[in-house]
Amino acid sequence: MLARRRFIGLMAAALAPGLTIAPRVAGADTVPRIVATTGMIADAARALTGLPVTALIGPGMDPHGHRPTRNDILTLSRADLVLWHGLNLEAQFAKLMAGLSQNSPVLAVAETLPADLLLADPAYPDRPDPHIWFDPALWAQVSQAMEPTLAAFAPDVAARGTAYRAEVEAIASYAKTALDTIPAGSRLLVTAHDAFAYFGRAFGLEVEGVQGISTDSEAGLSRIAELVDLLVARQVPAVFVESSVSDRALRALIEGAAARGHTVRIGGELFSDAMGPDGSYEGTWVGMMDHNATSITRALGGTAPERGASGALAAHG
Repeated sequence: MLARRRFIGLMAAALAPGLTIAPRVAGADTVPRIVATTGMIADAARALTGLPVTALIGPGMDPHGHRPTRNDILTLSRADLVLWHGLNLEAQFAKLMAGLSQNSPVLAVAETLPADLLLADPAYPDRPDPHIWFDPALWAQVSQAMEPTLAAFAPDVAARGTAYRAEVEAIASYAKTALDTIPAGSRLLVTAHDAFAYFGRAFGLEVEGVQGISTDSEAGLSRIAELVDLLVARQVPAVFVESSVSDRALRALIEGAAARGHTVRIGGELFSDAMGPDGSYEGTWVGMMDHNATSITRALGGTAPERGASGALAAHG
């Protein structure tokens, strides 16, 4: 009962305008507790600091609808530094982060970007599209903006940042070279939800999502019919499921195109709002981008090595 009362008090404090829980003070001989909401942020923070970083929203999880759990709140309240995305990606965390920021360092990493670099949510023009990690140039800027905050917790952050951005640039160059080989008529990327607009802008692809930017949106019959018409008219060979989103709507597209005499296949599973398994190459930002660029290129008729930029990918079909 006492533990339950403590948790209720912690929950109430976390959601209140001012968080009253004192932050943990790290000593010189302790490893700082750095917590990130998403795997992409955690991966960048690990690269910049060389320290362990906890990611709350892991592989296969959807940040759009994720509600902070008891463990999330406890982990965040004990952190020396909290990194979250912002831009309404983790909408259920907004009040919690506002409370935490009263007493502890909290950084919304994507909100460090200038507003004129952001795309708008087509359904809500006053809101930005949060999926900025799919534009390598923007992700490099975000990593650099994280450096002053992370420098308080680890040495050599600037040098590590330079090395990390070299990796970002290298995978961006590979992705552009590969994606440029997709034939002009097939340069249409159809995915489960509208997470790839920045990717399309960066690499010259037309992008359509069955659902909107948030996975909470619903795909109506008219949207399905519209995309079936587009797939048939353009003779697009493949559509893509996502690791953190149901594939039900994509199956409806495939069936609709088949009824019109056009075969569309699942071109692969892309990583959108979450990366690959922890500890895997695809569980890093670089590996995620490599996997996505390679899968899209090969499925849409372009040329890319089966194992990706450096042979580190799991084999593709």
